[in-house]
Amino acid sequence: MDDSGALLDPNILRELEMGGDKPSSSMGALGADGMPKNMELLMDVPLEVSVRLGQVKMQIRDLLKLNKGALIELGKEADDPLEIHVNNRLLAYGEVVMIKDKLGIRITDIVSLAERLENLRR
Repeated sequence: MDDSGALLDPNILRELEMGGDKPSSSMGALGADGMPKNMELLMDVPLEVSVRLGQVKMQIRDLLKLNKGALIELGKEADDPLEIHVNNRLLAYGEVVMIKDKLGIRITDIVSLAERLENLRR
């Protein structure tokens, strides 16, 4: 999936994919890249993207006992998907991949529009 439209309303995405001659009233005029022109205002807004492998609650005494080589057991199974958050809001799930000698994340599922809107309310 093209991540440039990941945060757009699915109805707008559908209209963009259809590539009609006339833009609908909900989209306004389209730019050269196929995105609504009013979206251009948002393209340079910085977002914090984080990937969450898992989490665990620990008492301070246990945290202070950690040293180099210590293992922390997370509450997730090895094959559970990673959570991809944008500005601390869940956006998608993914899996770790190797790209040459670097780690990357392959998006396997994007949360529904309803779930994303619910996350915004929290």
